Amino acid sequence: MPVNIVDLGIVYGVRRRDARVTVDLTFTAMGCPAADFIIDDVRERLLREPGVADVVVNVVWDPPWTAARMTRAGREALEMWGLAV
Repeated sequence: MPVNIVDLGIVYGVRRRDARVTVDLTFTAMGCPAADFIIDDVRERLLREPGVADVVVNVVWDPPWTAARMTRAGREALEMWGLAV
């Protein structure tokens, strides 16, 4: 994808308590073929941050994702690739 997950609007929340970071995220559709890759990538990237020893990724479906959650930068990136949003 030519857009990051924040601009795509699938990150619903990030919380840090001591050395643990918890991320709530969703996917644009159930059965997303990139789900495992995204979860692993989020976990691995956050574990490289100083002071982060544990990462919990919660997949949530409520509220459901819609294109309205995308940022302007996300929309523009997808449109540049010819994807309608």
